[in-house]
Amino acid sequence: MKSAWIILSALVAGMLLGIGIETLSPAAGTASLSFVEPVGILWLNALKMTIIPLIVALLITGITATADAARAGALAGRAVMTFLAAIFLSGLMSLIMTPTLLHLFPLSPGTAEALRQGLGGTTEAGPSPTFADFLLSLIPTNPIAAASNTAVLPLIVFTTIFAFAITRLQPEQRATLSGLFKALGDAMLIVISWVLALAPIGVFALGYALAVKAGLAAFGGLIHYVLIVSGIGVCCVILGLLLAWLVAGVPLPRFVRAMVPTFAVAISTQSSLASLPAMLGAAQTLGVDAKKADVVLPLAVALFRFTSTAMNLAVVLYVAWLFGITLTPWEMAVGLAVAMAAALSSVSLPGSISFVTSIAPIAVSMGVPVAPLGLLVAVETFPDIFRTVGNVIGDVTATKYAADSTPDEPSGETP
Repeated sequence: MKSAWIILSALVAGMLLGIGIETLSPAAGTASLSFVEPVGILWLNALKMTIIPLIVALLITGITATADAARAGALAGRAVMTFLAAIFLSGLMSLIMTPTLLHLFPLSPGTAEALRQGLGGTTEAGPSPTFADFLLSLIPTNPIAAASNTAVLPLIVFTTIFAFAITRLQPEQRATLSGLFKALGDAMLIVISWVLALAPIGVFALGYALAVKAGLAAFGGLIHYVLIVSGIGVCCVILGLLLAWLVAGVPLPRFVRAMVPTFAVAISTQSSLASLPAMLGAAQTLGVDAKKADVVLPLAVALFRFTSTAMNLAVVLYVAWLFGITLTPWEMAVGLAVAMAAALSSVSLPGSISFVTSIAPIAVSMGVPVAPLGLLVAVETFPDIFRTVGNVIGDVTATKYAADSTPDEPSGETP
């Protein structure tokens, strides 16, 4: 929380300074860009260099961890299937609702142009591929070359196949390879933490450059982004409550009453992990067997982030919309698949770190610029509230459904 507010403060300070200098002396503001903007770009490049290793590590870790959890008994297997279905539904909802919200509440053309110019001006994506191009790009002839050329789609296909192959190995071999890629992912997270330690400097420089280029319109654009992504967070909360009622079979008043202590912890900490004790209490209040809750809820905190697929896709869809990128159904399908894998392989990290590690692979896989993420991470503090509230709703709902739909196992067997 503290680091998030520091990054946000750096963004505001940089933008205010940029607006002030541009207002007093436009020539000085333009001249200063050649000194200040490279600092922000250098910081962005440091973030970008971790994307390809992260895609490989997170995909393999997510698939193998999910497969291992599904082998842990009928209750764990039912829980994993519930998690997969829920994050698929939330992602599908985002693919429908984000364009709808952008259509209903568009950014003014002048503000959109100013924000676009401030964030880079031109799209990094090439022309949309045809269906034939899509099919031909699925299988890489050289996975190493695909990685070096940032050809993400074939790399994802190869990595997914490789990850499922790992799940078929003998336990010792599976543990060795899974541990290797888990270590690779952990090492990349350490690198990202180092880079993000410099985030106040990089974000200050990017915010300054954005303000010099876009002026006061930059503030309006960022507020619009926060409102749209937070709107998807509200949709996730509503969807989670509907699933609790219609699928888990809990009347909404009873569910909300049981969740009030959990909501208080979630909003104050913005952490699903910190909310785990409160979620265990809510599950017991809703009649979930304590032994089953002790299995499913920790598994949910480790693997299941109900809002991640939806809200991460919303960020990418917003950037694509801002830069005028038309996404094909195939690109959306790939983005949904990568978003699901990222949701399952994410770890309990500060929001600034998980924002980059979860969303950058999705953006790259869909051909959407990743540079805006360097600024958008600074305003993640506000949407993150809805992320956490939606996640705890999803965790308790999934626990209730998985526990009620899984018969008690015979005594002597570990669920």
